[in-house]
Amino acid sequence: MTMSRLLCLMVCMTISVFASDPPKLPAVTTAIQSAIDAKEVPGAVTAVVTKDRLIDLQAVGFADVESAKPMTPDSIFWIKSMTKPLTAVAVLMLQDEGKLNVEDKVAKYLPGFGDLKTPSGKAADLTIGQLLDHTSGLGEATKGGPPARTLADLLPRVLASPMQFEPGERWKYTQSGINMAAHIVEVVSGQPFDVFLEQRLFRPLGMKDTTFYPSGSQLDRVVMRYKKSKESGALEPEPARTDLPDRTRPPTGHDGLYSTAPDFARFAQMLLNDGQLDGRRYLKPESVKRLATPRTGGMKAGFVPGSAWGLGVGIVAQPQGVTAALSPGTYGHGGAYGTQLWVDPAKGIAYVLMIQRTTFGTPGYRNADDTKLRADFQQAAAP
Repeated sequence: MTMSRLLCLMVCMTISVFASDPPKLPAVTTAIQSAIDAKEVPGAVTAVVTKDRLIDLQAVGFADVESAKPMTPDSIFWIKSMTKPLTAVAVLMLQDEGKLNVEDKVAKYLPGFGDLKTPSGKAADLTIGQLLDHTSGLGEATKGGPPARTLADLLPRVLASPMQFEPGERWKYTQSGINMAAHIVEVVSGQPFDVFLEQRLFRPLGMKDTTFYPSGSQLDRVVMRYKKSKESGALEPEPARTDLPDRTRPPTGHDGLYSTAPDFARFAQMLLNDGQLDGRRYLKPESVKRLATPRTGGMKAGFVPGSAWGLGVGIVAQPQGVTAALSPGTYGHGGAYGTQLWVDPAKGIAYVLMIQRTTFGTPGYRNADDTKLRADFQQAAAP
């Protein structure tokens, strides 16, 4: 496909998406289009919401460049680490029911943790909260052996990996801790993690396309992932996953979910409304506050300056750089492929950015938290 035809299709597609409902935030369109023109991303879907309404929903560019398949509002993205806040919310839902407390010892629910030792030889005595705020010091699950089919299968692999540091000593992003928190949800609720989220959160909230296992018609809406060629600078497609509907892989609490911008906008509205939406309560107000309260003190935490960490969420403690348009206390999480949720309680607004670009941002950077597109989108959408 020639570049001129590609640009023509892109313009026509953008017009068609908004023919009946023009974007209310045209600066957002400009921000996305600028990233497309710079060959940073092939397209994006964004949503901006308040407590009670959707301010703006935009789909710009392509979900698949080669076939000229346009982004649509219901395009489905692998949100990777944007899964983590949902894991924390699941834990807090059980806390609200009196079935656990985030300050409980992990060994109360996963007895194997009772034998876990720190690098100094002391009993680890980890808490659920430390699993969720990345101060546990856990090692990552060991590799090798048969594929894990459940979160329970990951437990011995986590315990077999030496701890990295004394609990609470510092902050280090650790996937195994989040997965063990998800497994605790299974143990306490008596349900597989994916079933708990589907029944208790996704279905009631109307998050109809949020799942660990896209299947049926959803597969046609999964967005192609792209990486930037080091040689040519062109965007190249990553190999498509072939195991999406396969339920013999575990519903990982750290990075397993697929979702859409409208679905995540519903989740964000629930948080903006202190844990309730459309007359149904999901979390107590004090639990939403606990989710987004910094737990890392003076530790260096997060991936950009001015960050702190709560329960499964990063927190903007001192807005600067990429977070300059956000209020202190804004919280959320990004994903490895450039997705992002920010909930800004001070302004009563939330921002959802969905893209699928690997190796985005600073080379070697895990969550693409520092990308220009993210900063430009937040600046364009902020009131």
